[in-house]
Amino acid sequence: MVIKNVELEIVCGITSRLPDTELTEVAFAGKSNVGKSSLINALMNRKSLARTSATPGKTQTINFYNINKEMYLVDLPGYGYARVSVKEKEQWGKLIERYLHGSKQLKAVFLLIDLRHEPSANDRMMYDWIVHQGYNPIIIATKLDKLKRSQIQKHVKMVKQGLNLVPGTKVIPFSSVTKQGRDEIWELIETEFLNTEE
Repeated sequence: MVIKNVELEIVCGITSRLPDTELTEVAFAGKSNVGKSSLINALMNRKSLARTSATPGKTQTINFYNINKEMYLVDLPGYGYARVSVKEKEQWGKLIERYLHGSKQLKAVFLLIDLRHEPSANDRMMYDWIVHQGYNPIIIATKLDKLKRSQIQKHVKMVKQGLNLVPGTKVIPFSSVTKQGRDEIWELIETEFLNTEE
């Protein structure tokens, strides 16, 4: 994907009506500190379009990034951050659920998991929940650069077992530092979810 044009076009809060868009949407979910903003910036070739923050839990809205007027990259609120009230967490949950249920154009959900650690209870819950909504999430295993090369396969296996993945689920190791995995993610989006004209 050659990124010519990116803009944050739609921001949906808890009370917003979800947009009825015409373009393909792919959504990204993940724990608050898993590196979602860094991943999105890397995918869009931008330094700071998605705000990375030292304070996890900053994304409290669903953000729709229009890419090349061809598709939307959709950033879902981070989950599992302790300093957010239960009520707020519930509202975010409802917002995400409303989106997963209601979007006519949503073609894929990517779930980000920190490759260094065993998936948390929140990660497992989110994975099961996305599957329950009728999607087969693609796993992006972040923070790849923090591991030695010899550890990677062992950790990928740990993620697969920890989430009890549906057989055949793709796991893409990714580093926002080296950009490893970026091309693979785009290739997957383009070949499987974008109706590119041959």
